[in-house]
Amino acid sequence: MEKLEKAIKEFNKLHGREAEVKVREVKGEEVILEFEGSFCATCGLYDYFDDIKWEAMEFGLNIEPVEVLTAEEDDFEHGRYVVKYRLLGDK
Repeated sequence: MEKLEKAIKEFNKLHGREAEVKVREVKGEEVILEFEGSFCATCGLYDYFDDIKWEAMEFGLNIEPVEVLTAEEDDFEHGRYVVKYRLLGDK
């Protein structure tokens, strides 16, 4: 999971003011990631879920978002989203 950790570090470096991601669980070919932040209003929310996919590809790892498991938002433009990814393997 070293490649995933590098991708997450890069994602957080690039998006940390808007959203941060962390690993909640890895089991078999599934990876559960948690996104939390204010998220840029002009960007699509799902773009963040795809951005980690592109970051992972830069480090030779293929992951694909499959399902949003949890979506929590408050009145202050802050949210937390738990997203399941399928691990497709190394490039």
